[in-house]
Amino acid sequence: MSKNPLALEFFFGGISTCGAAIFTNPLEVVKTRLQLQGELRAKGQFRVHYRNVFHAFFAVAKHEGICSLQKGLGPALAYQFVMNGFRLGSFQLLNDSLLRDKDGHTPVYTSVLCGAISGSIGGFFGSPLYMIKTHMQSRSYASIAVGYQNRCDSLISALSSIYKQYGVIGLWRGSSGAVARVMMGSAAQLSTFSQARQYIINSQIFPQESLLIPFAASTLSGGIVVMVMTPFDVVSTRLYNQKVEGATSRGVLYSGITDCFTKIFRKEGLWGFYKGWAASLFRLGPHTVLSLVFWDRTRSFYCKWQTRATNSS
Repeated sequence: MSKNPLALEFFFGGISTCGAAIFTNPLEVVKTRLQLQGELRAKGQFRVHYRNVFHAFFAVAKHEGICSLQKGLGPALAYQFVMNGFRLGSFQLLNDSLLRDKDGHTPVYTSVLCGAISGSIGGFFGSPLYMIKTHMQSRSYASIAVGYQNRCDSLISALSSIYKQYGVIGLWRGSSGAVARVMMGSAAQLSTFSQARQYIINSQIFPQESLLIPFAASTLSGGIVVMVMTPFDVVSTRLYNQKVEGATSRGVLYSGITDCFTKIFRKEGLWGFYKGWAASLFRLGPHTVLSLVFWDRTRSFYCKWQTRATNSS
């Protein structure tokens, strides 16, 4: 596949994941609630509002209305476009610039490194949007509320309020967790997708232009991402949602990513890092499949159009 300009790679990455987010945002709402439930409390020491993924869907719809399952959709789409624009765009540029082996393939360790670097870039630039998304998705009626309830009416008003109170630094609070989260997930997702896609193409299981190629490769990626990324996802949600105080927006519960990992392990045990894993699996599987299929097809269609335009000129 030919190299594309920087702006186009960012656009392809962003638009493909926005399409996926529309379908998977309700699972993101449920996942956020499950990750905040029983925060820093041992099992049996907190009231269970959400017994599992399916009950959480029912509880949110019953108490807040079915439209509440799309809470935070605006910042979620903005986050997907910004984060994945930088992540997928920078990954493709790094991947296109790397040296290949004698068969023209990129080594696995190099794909992992590219995925981690591009994930860090995307996670950093998308951090303020993910924070607002978390605030909006966790906010609920008192009867089923979990975690700290941040006041958040809209994306613009929330960004403006945080900036006025805490400045630019406040917009990036919790970014250490976000960068680690996306770095780990991206390294797992993009490296396995690239390698699986190349293996499937070489094995000629499906026709060369078949949609089943990116579909099969991205399905594999989704399962691996959930296993690797969920602990970092829980930590990121906790860092973003916690109450802050003081002019420096210091967190009340956690001072940083290491402190958050330590306290969750001490209070909630190993299982605390996998709260909401089922919602993550149900969400990340379809989201990974949809976003990577959209990304692969969008780039493919553009390259075909570019080739036809060049040949006809």
